[in-house]
Amino acid sequence: MDTVIVLFNRDLRVHDHPALAAACANAWRVVPLFVIDPGVPAGHRAGFLAESLADLRGSLRERGGDLVVREGDPVAETLRLARELPAQAVYVSADVSALARRRERRLAEECARHRMEFRAFPGVTIVPPDALRPSGGGDHYRVFTPYWRVWSGQPRREVLRAPGKVRIPEGLEAGPLPVAGHEPHGLFRGGETVARERMRQWLKYCVEDYADGHDDLAGNRTSKLSPYLRFGCLSPLELESMSENGDDFVRQLCWRDFFHQVTRAFPGINRDDYRSRGQEWRDDEDAAQAWKEGRTGVPIVDAGMRQLLAEGWMHNRARMVTSSFLVRRLRVDWRVGAGHFFDLLLDGDVSNNYGNWQWVAGTGNDTRPNRIVNPVRQARRFDPEGEYIRRYLPELDAVPVKMIYEPWRMSTGIRGYPAPLVSMD
Repeated sequence: MDTVIVLFNRDLRVHDHPALAAACANAWRVVPLFVIDPGVPAGHRAGFLAESLADLRGSLRERGGDLVVREGDPVAETLRLARELPAQAVYVSADVSALARRRERRLAEECARHRMEFRAFPGVTIVPPDALRPSGGGDHYRVFTPYWRVWSGQPRREVLRAPGKVRIPEGLEAGPLPVAGHEPHGLFRGGETVARERMRQWLKYCVEDYADGHDDLAGNRTSKLSPYLRFGCLSPLELESMSENGDDFVRQLCWRDFFHQVTRAFPGINRDDYRSRGQEWRDDEDAAQAWKEGRTGVPIVDAGMRQLLAEGWMHNRARMVTSSFLVRRLRVDWRVGAGHFFDLLLDGDVSNNYGNWQWVAGTGNDTRPNRIVNPVRQARRFDPEGEYIRRYLPELDAVPVKMIYEPWRMSTGIRGYPAPLVSMD
């Protein structure tokens, strides 16, 4: 073929990118394209996305190519560019959300109508979401442990090198990149270059300690690679292949694959109960707002919610504690909390965010749907010195450690800190 368009979405990298590699192998000219869709605003992730696109453009230019940026409906803009070039094919990385699959179906239909080839490639997950089927029947695994056993033994595709050369048509207007803006406190800079350096440091110094340290709330002992996986700045397959002596970490990557295959089979995961349990939710806007602002009166919950507001990220253990408090203690609908997380988290994606929320709410894939997480016990166990709480709740800085988890038990109240929204006895 003469020209192939590679439409980027959640795959903003050049290393281990099957669609890009195939285009470079099959066509003389390759047009990497990203379409800014006004109908899907990036919100708090806009700055991270802009930095990732700028880094991707730089990597492509180093190889003789460029990143073409357009704005509008991704299908319409892709077809418009294909007619202008003209192009003989459009390649994409297959995704699982309802929005992504609708886009892929529309793109496939339009390509067929214009007699162009359309191909969807793996790359968003380690094992393709439709590759594994339970032996007892069904289109996906509903429980993690059987999936983990089969997933672990599944053959992997080859990790692909970045292309050495990308030839783009002469005279093609690349288009302006979105303005980057600023991420909270600069904790996460977007792009494959930063992601690969963070991956190297993590695998060299930290991954072997993951099993012992990943639940340490105050420690800096998790990979913090999730935003880079969410935007595809890192290949999950390459990350897994390099994670020697990191079985517990690889298990977390498997959870990511698990929720992607659930979402593919149940695309309404962000709206509908995966398993209806007949829960009755309270419509309490004041309680929900207090939870969002970190004003519940339960320190470990408030610390987690304020970390989210300040950093666009939250420790995974804190995510479990805060989400359980909302749905189990306040009895507020999981969709309220999941939507808030999705809006603010840099790593917020449909599969993992809503899959985990439904797991906590008892409407999802948890085999113990009535599981309740005790926030005070969690805080004592995973923040034994109260460092995490003090980091995000400075008003509790002078509270002794023995009282910091339950300040409501002090004989005098704490100025500026509320009493618990619900009884914690």
